[in-house]
Amino acid sequence: MFSLGMINQDLAKMFEEMALMWELEGVEWKPRAYENAARGVAELSEDVRDIYKREGVKGLDKIPGVGKGIAWHIEEFLKTGKIEKYERLRKKYPRELLELMEVEGLGPKRVVKLVREMKIHSLGELKRAAEKGLIRELPGFDAKTEKNILTALSFHQASKGRMLISSALPLAEEVIEYLKKRVKVQKIDYAGSLRRMKETIGDIDLLAVADAKELMDVFVKMPKVQRVLAKGSTKSSVLLREGVSVDVRVLPAESYGAALQYFTGSKEHNIALRNLALDKGLKLSEYGLFERKSEKLVAGKSEEEVYKKLGLEWIPPELRENRGEIEAAKKKKIPKLIDLKDIKGDLQMHTVYSDGRNSVKEMAEKAERLGYGYIAITDHSKSQRIANGMSVDRLRKQWKEINKVQKGVNIRILKGAEVDILPDGSLDYPNKILKELDIVLASIHSRFKSSEREMTKRIVAALENEYVNILTHPSGRLLNRREPYKVDFDALFETAKKNKKIVEINGHPERLDLNDALILKAKKFGLKFSVSTDSHAVQNLDFMKYGVGQARRGWLERKDVVNTYSLSQFKKVVRI
Repeated sequence: MFSLGMINQDLAKMFEEMALMWELEGVEWKPRAYENAARGVAELSEDVRDIYKREGVKGLDKIPGVGKGIAWHIEEFLKTGKIEKYERLRKKYPRELLELMEVEGLGPKRVVKLVREMKIHSLGELKRAAEKGLIRELPGFDAKTEKNILTALSFHQASKGRMLISSALPLAEEVIEYLKKRVKVQKIDYAGSLRRMKETIGDIDLLAVADAKELMDVFVKMPKVQRVLAKGSTKSSVLLREGVSVDVRVLPAESYGAALQYFTGSKEHNIALRNLALDKGLKLSEYGLFERKSEKLVAGKSEEEVYKKLGLEWIPPELRENRGEIEAAKKKKIPKLIDLKDIKGDLQMHTVYSDGRNSVKEMAEKAERLGYGYIAITDHSKSQRIANGMSVDRLRKQWKEINKVQKGVNIRILKGAEVDILPDGSLDYPNKILKELDIVLASIHSRFKSSEREMTKRIVAALENEYVNILTHPSGRLLNRREPYKVDFDALFETAKKNKKIVEINGHPERLDLNDALILKAKKFGLKFSVSTDSHAVQNLDFMKYGVGQARRGWLERKDVVNTYSLSQFKKVVRI
């Protein structure tokens, strides 16, 4: 039971863990080999099963970063559901030790040093050692590193147990598809924070109208079930091997809409709805909307019916956070939210010229298949050495390639760059180069721990540069890994408005930056937005749905987002 992406993700995660375990084994070349394989598999644009079915092991061997030996591992996994070498290593290195890799700033080499020299084998041991000031004594570590580790541990603990939406959504869809193929269901949907398109998901809630016994029997016996947490006549819970729990409830058709509304949430939205129902002499629950005195069911079959009986427009799930949506629904003023089909271009992506996996041609062809009218190629500027940032000479070389590729595709390729904002607020390329670009993205990639005053001054200065078009991933957060940097967003948005700059909603699922609350704030300043994927491989272009979900949570309409405009309209916005 795998969907496209899930089996690739499972393999990539195993290879990442094997890289660390081989590092601990002291084998010099294997860690890098497995790191490369993990990246290659994670960034594939198709399912490894399809490659294997079409070309066998030889096809797997062609995957970037995957050699013959690792190709055999993939074949073994496809045939048996496990990799024997991985299982043997896991017996030697427990999960607690592998969790050290999840802490921001700890790569394999640092973990190995902590394990070998300090005998640290778990997050708890790491925290105790850092609190006692012991880690700073290790070569390559210092007091600042130790402090950063404690901060990262605190953040990791707060986010523990929540998976990125990019893992949760395909997993939920996979479970639903599995059940639909084996059980006759009238209706089945995911609910909860996943339906509201939250950035991270705690668990997955499924609702269905079906034969309860048949569905429960099939559900608890799914191949991915690691443990059955509970099995009942209408509700069951399982823990999947990905570590996420999934609940399924079977409901009568007449209550399905009320249940879908209730289990979608949010809690605050539901409380406000229940109070509204009480004011109208009604009672709202997951079973339906009832008259309080007679207990007569007056609505419940559909969500639309429930909201209508309460005197409201239907409210899209992404808005259900009790942030004014109920008042808007009373006045029939729910915005017509942006939709994925509205997107006409993608304005941030990377190629092999910096840290991407695919060529300009491959990115353009994938975007063309998505139906886009334009894209911007925006590789990193020269200061990003770790991301193979481009010198001016290589930037000009890329322009020549873009001109060549442009002749063979029916999509406009804009010459862009993701340009570092340097510590003093200047840009990583001189103005004479920025002037030649079609589109300039300005980004923070360093000194994340600067004071709010320093960071604000730095970004404001960049926004005042006449050639900058878009401020990208404006808060600098990495979900479950790194907190946002400190910055005065009022000052940023005011400056962006004054200088007619666009702010990005970065759709990469590890970022989703801006968040929904900041999107709402920026919208009140009258700003325009771009929704981009920050793609580093062709399959990343499919991340657009997560960025659009974030835009919807921020109440954005089509008119608010510049890459819903036609090419001619967009060119006027960025003054090409």
